[in-house]
Amino acid sequence: MSLFFLQVAAPKADAVNTAVTAAPVVQADVPVIDLIMRGGWIMLPLVALSILSVYIIIERYFTIRRAAGDPDSFMNGIRSLMVKGDLAGAKLLCAQTASPLARMVEKGLRRIGLPLKEIETSVENVGKIEIARLEKNISILGIIAGIAPMIGFVGTIIGVIKIFYSIAATKEFGIPQVADGLYVKLVTSATGLVVGIIAHVGYHWLSILVERMVFRMENSAIEFMDILQDN
Repeated sequence: MSLFFLQVAAPKADAVNTAVTAAPVVQADVPVIDLIMRGGWIMLPLVALSILSVYIIIERYFTIRRAAGDPDSFMNGIRSLMVKGDLAGAKLLCAQTASPLARMVEKGLRRIGLPLKEIETSVENVGKIEIARLEKNISILGIIAGIAPMIGFVGTIIGVIKIFYSIAATKEFGIPQVADGLYVKLVTSATGLVVGIIAHVGYHWLSILVERMVFRMENSAIEFMDILQDN
């Protein structure tokens, strides 16, 4: 009897193994563009904010990098010329150096003959203007970091509304009724968070670069005033 059961069970096991082996493997590789399209119209402002964030980060980075230059080399040149009494040469060096520091020093050189306090004030005023130029548009990243996740949350609400509307319209509850709404809900939420993270990191990173630049400019301004006092 046991031999009979073994003979009957063996073909069944082989059939099950064959069916499992023959079952196709489904790969869920969804194109990014398709996912973006599934997010609906709410993805338009999120994509626009992401492009704006990346543009500001790249543009500000290269602007700050160009503005940094080599302050030590520049100030050594100014000191050497001032020791020689070559005021015209110092002004020419400032004109040939495209940096915030050079514009600050040039302003001070043009005020030579006035009291040192007035020269220092003029240099500080130019420094404030140059810092404002360096910080241009960085605050926009802070705004984007705040509103992008909120826009993604709006997409989440829209997705939930679509789910309930589809269920109410069809009087059924299944994958077809909830799929579109879930796509909108998840895709917009994820996109909003990603855009917000990019803008947040970019804002603080660029702020750190500007702070370093300000520190160097302040040190160079103090060094310039020391040069004037020595002469």
